[in-house]
Amino acid sequence: MGGNQTSVTEFLLVGFPLSPGTRVLLFGLFSVFYAFTLLGNGVILGLISMDPRLHTPMYFFLSQLATVDIAYACNTVPQMLVNLLSPAQPISFAACIIQTFLFIVLAPTECLLLVVMSYDRYVAICLPLRYSTIMNWRVCFILAVTSWTIGVLLTVVHLVLLLPLPFCGHQNVNHFFCELLAVLKLACADTHLNEVVVVALSALGLVGPVATIMVSYGHILCVILKIQSAEGHWKAFSTCSSHLCVMGLFYGTAIIMYVGPQHGDPQERNKYLLLFHSLFNPMLNPLIYSLRNRDVHAALRRRLKRRDLPESLTDKK
Repeated sequence: MGGNQTSVTEFLLVGFPLSPGTRVLLFGLFSVFYAFTLLGNGVILGLISMDPRLHTPMYFFLSQLATVDIAYACNTVPQMLVNLLSPAQPISFAACIIQTFLFIVLAPTECLLLVVMSYDRYVAICLPLRYSTIMNWRVCFILAVTSWTIGVLLTVVHLVLLLPLPFCGHQNVNHFFCELLAVLKLACADTHLNEVVVVALSALGLVGPVATIMVSYGHILCVILKIQSAEGHWKAFSTCSSHLCVMGLFYGTAIIMYVGPQHGDPQERNKYLLLFHSLFNPMLNPLIYSLRNRDVHAALRRRLKRRDLPESLTDKK
């Protein structure tokens, strides 16, 4: 740590050890996935904003989740695509910190939005007569803003501990984006406090929301079991199934990362898990909601009919 120490102004993302042919193949494949992610979530946002029948709390929170998914993809995938074609292309220190900041904001925000969505389903199924009173637009706005605010505040904690650290010499980030723990390994100082804070906040952000969601769906299950008709069972399950699938993808990845077996190289394993979380989760979420949601199907059909209507009128003239 003497006087020969030089400050690092850029980093090199190592990514995955792949042959040139495999890199080109994955570039094409991931580009398609990226396009589908933006298209799918963009369609969800467009339908919710344009169709008055989707102006409900459930779809308001779904639009927030779609915004998070688009931000996830835009934050990590473009740089990964660049590195697949140009592995030696560096990323500036400022761009790296911004990428780290955005990722840390989005992770707890999505986590809390899933909790809010489970609460929304709990009120809708367990307290249907009071739903419009409890989940009014003021409450929905406060819940959404709170989710984003907590995400930003948690990120500020990490950045306050990260930015004062000196970075020198070795500049290869062993990841496909500037993930916090991978960046910390390049610091020329003791990062034990940073790592403890990362683990503590990750555990807190995992255990609390999972427990809350389990309690919500425990109450929902009790109510569903009391429903007599098969049609009522199906309607209640179909209302919650999409959210349960999305929740399973998000928390399943997180649980494997932090609680799963630690055999092999955990850093390499986490790289693949975060790839799934950053690229595949945002692409699958709109598919899950659209494939099993009649309201979204109906809204899409109405928009397509409105586009076809002027053309048919023109043809008649």
